[in-house]
Amino acid sequence: MAAVAQTPPLRILATAQDVARDCADFVLQTLASALANAPIATLAISGGSSPKLLFADMARTAFDWSRVHIFWVDERCVPPTDSQSNFKLANDALLEPAKIPQQNIHRVYGELAPEEGAARYVAEIKAFFGKTGGPLPAFDVLHRGMGPDAHTASLFPGEPLIGNRDGIAAHVWVEKMKMDRVTLLPGVLLAAKHTVLQVSGDEKAEAVRQVLTEPEDFFRYPCQIASRDGKAVWFLDRAAAAKL
Repeated sequence: MAAVAQTPPLRILATAQDVARDCADFVLQTLASALANAPIATLAISGGSSPKLLFADMARTAFDWSRVHIFWVDERCVPPTDSQSNFKLANDALLEPAKIPQQNIHRVYGELAPEEGAARYVAEIKAFFGKTGGPLPAFDVLHRGMGPDAHTASLFPGEPLIGNRDGIAAHVWVEKMKMDRVTLLPGVLLAAKHTVLQVSGDEKAEAVRQVLTEPEDFFRYPCQIASRDGKAVWFLDRAAAAKL
């Protein structure tokens, strides 16, 4: 077994469905704890294949979403009805089934020009958190995935924005995907109160090993950002954890 560079909690389960269920329970428990001490809580969610299972599990519960505000870790620059939209995925699997109030949903306007969409998202986050400067907003729970190349959010290996610790969100052109996206920036990922990483599949096993055991190099392994400290919890299926 590879030695993990630092010791974030690793929850290793049999299947992707088990991972989603355990991750959903953890997210809801963490939000409930936040709501016990504050009038509202914030959750930033990701897109991709794995979250669909997570969203479905969360939507099936009797959780009271009336005081939870939903944001996005990243978004593709497409209309909200597009099959590639992270908003559409969440809307179909979580927001509508769970009847989350519209006023609690803070989506990225992917249908706008990329720079405009990013600027509007930054403005909305600043308005919500009351930030005009100083410390970055701290989400109560920030949910992330990871690609086989160790990217997270829309921060891919070599992306210059990985060095940006001061901004909230920005437009990024992802050459690998030939696509414009809007993504939260590293400073916000680092500021989150709790980070959950949901990763499944044998095609990600090598990236899991690299992110957790290789020396810190955010530009090479972007998912190392805010994933190896006491605020992060990893949810892995056996296939993704196979090289640990």
